[in-house]
This record gives sequence, structure tokens and C-alpha cells, in this order.
Amino acid sequence: MNRIINHPDYVVEDAIQGYVKAHPSIFATTENPRVLKRPQAPISGKVGVVTGGGSGHEPAFLGYLGENMLDAVAIGEIFSSPTAGAFLDAFKAADAGAGVACLYGNYAGDNMNVKMAMKKAAAAGITVKTVVANDDVASAPADEKARRRGVAGEILMWKVGAAAAAQGYDLDGVIGVAQKAIDNCRSIGVGLSSCTIPAVGKPNFHIETGTMEIGIGHHGEPGIEVVPTQSAKEMAVTMLNFVLEQQTDTAHPDVVVLVSGLGATPVMELYIYYAEIEKILSEKGIRIHRNYVGNYFTSLEMMGVTLTVMKLDDELKKLIDLPAQSPGLTQAE
Repeated sequence: MNRIINHPDYVVEDAIQGYVKAHPSIFATTENPRVLKRPQAPISGKVGVVTGGGSGHEPAFLGYLGENMLDAVAIGEIFSSPTAGAFLDAFKAADAGAGVACLYGNYAGDNMNVKMAMKKAAAAGITVKTVVANDDVASAPADEKARRRGVAGEILMWKVGAAAAAQGYDLDGVIGVAQKAIDNCRSIGVGLSSCTIPAVGKPNFHIETGTMEIGIGHHGEPGIEVVPTQSAKEMAVTMLNFVLEQQTDTAHPDVVVLVSGLGATPVMELYIYYAEIEKILSEKGIRIHRNYVGNYFTSLEMMGVTLTVMKLDDELKKLIDLPAQSPGLTQAE
């Protein structure tokens, strides 16, 4: 293992320290070292927007704190859920009396710890409602959607939910539109190599050179199929076939496309891949209203790419277009 670290057991603490030092106008520490918030949070009259998840996916999750983005985040160990205490402290950091929207991914540890934190928050007089992301089409059949994992579609859910909160939506309004955002998202990933948790010191799964795993999860969860590595054009066809076959509503031809590397993918290759995605969607009469191409939701140093397509209506289009500033996502008008 060849890494830029001090000690494999303290990479999360050291990384948090770096984020705070690099972005002092965006991050504020709290009494809980595994909870960060915006310096302005809590904001009077505004619904607090919170997420949380395991480390190793940077810039997710902490990298999406910022203006018109998240208010507080609970930070877990690498590939592990934050504790219930961290979620509770994030709720407290974000709550100004208008309630808290907790928008997170569908993983067993997160589900358990969020529920525990919500009970304690209720006892403390904080109203928390949730949306659980389940956009990964490869993780369960369409008729078992509740079992699907949350992946990069979470970023678009956070963007929309946080924009709604910034625009003055009440808690039910934020929850409703965040749910619509993730319901309109479909994602899938392809992995070309494994990744290593520093404290473990060896790859946590294996992909043979010259092959790729379709539908692999962000923690190396098994995908649908292992096949010989395809060209960027062939990958685009393969992945869009999975995503589009479950986007049956053609009344709204505008979409958002998010292409994220998994940590070790050259950015140049992400753009090669995006060009093929754009070409196919254009041929199908689907308009890309906005695109995001880069490292948005990674898995340490895994090689590969994820594709997320979110169909838009007028409300989602307005919210996705709201300017935002965070280390992970910044956009102007």
C-alpha cells in the first residue's frame, strides 16, 4: 500500500482536519469531532438539511456542505455508517426550529443509526423527517426498489432538497421534493479495479485485469456481471440500457446527467465517456439540461465510473439550477 497518510487508523480524523483548514469559510467544527456544519447553521426560519455516511467517498459526504447545499453532516469511519450520536449531533447543529430533513442512502447501518437518532431528537423537541436514496438499479429488481442502495443520485437529491430549503420550503415541502428527485434518478456503476482501506492494507475485492464489473457497489458489493473491458462507447451503451429502460416517463425529455469517477479514473476518460453518453441521449431526443462530470462520489482509489440520469420537471429544473457553493459542487446561474 503506497499512500499519503500519517497513520492508517487516523485517516478520517486527519482528512477532516485538512478539509476544515482548506475551507474555513465553509466548514465549522462542533463539539462532536465527527460532525461538521456550515458556520451559518442553524439558520433561523430555514429547514436544516443533513446527511451522513461513511468516509472514503469524498467529496461525499462532507464536501457538499455549503451555500444552498447541506447544513450539517455526520461522518463515519471508512465505508462505515456514522454513529447514531453523530447523526443526532448533526440534527442539533442544523435545527433552528423549522425541522430537519435527513437525506441519506439506503444502507443497513445508516438506517439503524438514523432511526435511533430520530428517537432521541424527538425527545429533545427536534422534528426530523427523512428521504432514503435508492437509485442504484443494479442492486435489486425494479419491483424491489426499497432494497436498492443509494449511490451518486444522492448528490442530486441533496442539491434539490437543499435548494428547496434555501428557497423557503417548509419541512414537508423539502421532504416531498427531495423524494421526487431521488424517485426520478437512476444510477449504475462499472468497476475496473479494487480499492484498499488503509487500516486493512490490502484490496477488499478483486477484479481481473482486462475485465470490468457491471453494477458494482461503492463498497465493492457484487454487481450484475463481469465482462471483458469495453470501450467508452460500449460502456455508455451498456450503462444507459440499464438506466433508461427504467425511465419510462417520456413526458419530460430534459434530464440531468451526472458522471462520476470512482477515485482512480483519469478525468480525461470521464469526458471521453460523457461524450458517448451525450451522443446516445441526443439521438434518442433526450435533452441534457445540466451535466456534472468529475469525481463527485468516489470509492477510495477504485477505477471505474458511475452514471446517474435524473429526469426533470419544471420544479426540479428550477431547484437544480439554483447557484450553489461547496467543495464538491459549485455552480453559478
